[in-house]
Amino acid sequence: MLWSLFKIVVFVAIIGLLAVGAMFLMETSGGVQITAGGVEYTLGPLQSVIALGVLILAVWVFFKLLTLLIATLKFLNGDETALSRYFDRNRERRGYQALADGLMALASGEGRVAMNKATKAEKLLNKPELTNLLVAQAAEMNGDTKKASETYKKLVTNNATRFVGVRGIMKQKLVEGDDDTARKLAEKALAIKPRHAETQDILLGLQTKSQDWTGARSTLTAKLKAGHLPRDVFKRRDAVLALSEAKGILDESATLEQRELAIEANRLSPDLVPAAALAARAYIKKGKPRAASKILKKAWEVQPHPDLAHAFAEIAPNETPSERIKRFTTLTRIQPENPETRLILAELNIVAEDFPEARRALGDVVEKQADARAYTLMAAIERGEGASDAVVQGWLAKALTAPRGPQWVCDNCHDIQPEWGPVCQNCGSFDTLSWQTPMTPEIATATGVHMLPLIVGALEDKTNSDAESEEAEQEETAEVIEMEAESVQPDAEPVAEKQA
Repeated sequence: MLWSLFKIVVFVAIIGLLAVGAMFLMETSGGVQITAGGVEYTLGPLQSVIALGVLILAVWVFFKLLTLLIATLKFLNGDETALSRYFDRNRERRGYQALADGLMALASGEGRVAMNKATKAEKLLNKPELTNLLVAQAAEMNGDTKKASETYKKLVTNNATRFVGVRGIMKQKLVEGDDDTARKLAEKALAIKPRHAETQDILLGLQTKSQDWTGARSTLTAKLKAGHLPRDVFKRRDAVLALSEAKGILDESATLEQRELAIEANRLSPDLVPAAALAARAYIKKGKPRAASKILKKAWEVQPHPDLAHAFAEIAPNETPSERIKRFTTLTRIQPENPETRLILAELNIVAEDFPEARRALGDVVEKQADARAYTLMAAIERGEGASDAVVQGWLAKALTAPRGPQWVCDNCHDIQPEWGPVCQNCGSFDTLSWQTPMTPEIATATGVHMLPLIVGALEDKTNSDAESEEAEQEETAEVIEMEAESVQPDAEPVAEKQA
């Protein structure tokens, strides 16, 4: 309120002073005489002041017009001026608007609109580091791979956008199925940005697919250092890669380094069943049965598995069935209620022809697990105890339609694998195979169990004191079992077969 009153007072004072000054000039004598073209002009004091003001205004307008003329000439000549900067700002504003619209169209899945906006932004902005990426992605969405590839190559030439360009070409090669080129590009991209998680994953997948285990271990270490992988997961996967490097240690040409890698794999992940079995065999080759036994027992504590029993049998291949049962006691007393432990004990007692003990060892596994292996063992026990052919064939008939039990199953695609491997043969995912009962109702078409060759051999070794009719009956049943086993797992290598 006071400020408004003060402004009014000042305004009235200025008007008053101007009025007083005008009156003073009007009362003052004299003036200004101007002669132009033979004509003399006389101006009074007040008129002189007004004329001076008009002159000053005219000079100011003249210089402004002269400046505008010069700026126009410079603009037409291509020089930077206020006028050119105005148009540049306007063009830049429209360019960024086109860029934003293109990104929105790209996110909305409108490839054609995104391409048009990207082309417009490219013309208006003249900033390829911003617009080329939009152009490439819009071209990919439209299916114009040639345009996308050309644009990505432009990005590679710029230091600021080289990583984006290499990554884009790498993804194109992955889509085309050119894994070798994609792997080389992934290595270059990772050299530019060593901590980029997606590139690390892609490179690791390509290296495992091409069985470059050494390179894969290096990439895995980089993931750990970048903080993209928990240490426990790293140890597990590093063990898988070390195990893959040790492949073939049982061959005659196996090197000492391969055997050490198998042992290292078991050290990194003692619960990895294939690593434990392979490390145990490496120790057996080195003449260290105690170390092999220790490894297998430790793995058995985590998860009883047929492969561990096979390796445990290889420690003393020439022992008698009774000696084997006694030695296996140190293994089977670990998790004695586990179904795998009971099945192994039943198999060992069938080999020793102690069928009542085999039945006791099997217990209620047949009712709880009800898979082909348990049913076939019951058929062997019934046959060994002298049951009729109808009873034996009844168990075998159940085995024909029963699930196969735990197998190597991919956690990613749930595909059933015939044997363990670092990479799923179906979906190509790394370290996803686990020993479990398949979720799908997979039914065995025959008695695909580990001990069938042994059972058949045990039945065929009956003494000649049995009646001829019983021998004929046994041979017929044995042939049925052999035919069923060959139809499922012709290459199976069970514990019992190793015991022969």
